[in-house]
Amino acid sequence: MPMLIATGAVLQCSFGAAPSALTVPPANRIMSGTPSATIMDNSPGAKIPPFVMCTAPANPTVIAATAAALGTPTPGACVPVLVAPWAPGALTVMIGGMPALDANSKLMCAYGGVIQIASPGEFTVQVP
Repeated sequence: MPMLIATGAVLQCSFGAAPSALTVPPANRIMSGTPSATIMDNSPGAKIPPFVMCTAPANPTVIAATAAALGTPTPGACVPVLVAPWAPGALTVMIGGMPALDANSKLMCAYGGVIQIASPGEFTVQVP
């Protein structure tokens, strides 16, 4: 069974150069004592900080940086532009009426990247 995701979970974007950490509001607490995430914890900036350097060819910042570098592929700012909630989530475990976020969930970026969970942030609660 996958682990439940909590605040401090390490996130990695397929086009980002370094990981980022998930922040979950303290209202989402379960028995582990650590705020636990739901599929709706997907707000760029507030819950998902920017990743270091984006290399997604569809990112307008990367396109502009590459053009300024005379065609040499150049990384740009990496603020995710999210198209949907985390998926699939733990459909049998609810937190505040929303499916809990588990380690198998992924988040899609409009620029083609996929955000995955590299470390769950807590290691005591598994979800079916």
